[in-house]
Amino acid sequence: MPHCIIEYSKNLENSMPINELVRVVHSSVFASGLFEESSIKARAIEFIHFQTGLSDTPFIHITLKILQGRDHQQKKDLTKLVLDTLSEVIPAPLSLSVEVMDIEKVSYKKIVIK
Repeated sequence: MPHCIIEYSKNLENSMPINELVRVVHSSVFASGLFEESSIKARAIEFIHFQTGLSDTPFIHITLKILQGRDHQQKKDLTKLVLDTLSEVIPAPLSLSVEVMDIEKVSYKKIVIK
């Protein structure tokens, strides 16, 4: 589990292939050591209409939804790792943000239908 939801502006495609963005997020979350690679789910959602402050600067916002149980330091380290990794591979200008959100174990259910 985590669910890595990558929201990005359409104009980001000029700087980086989106499949590469998904791969980098997936691999940086795995590099945290908090999750098994097979449990990490990453997906990207494109935004065509947006405004970043007073401009059309490209943006990426990543929400990492994880099952509750990690402490504040682990969450802080995870956020920093993803942010630092992405800032090394994506050219400026860019507005980049990452947040971690807990999923309550009591209300999360999953099945795999084959």
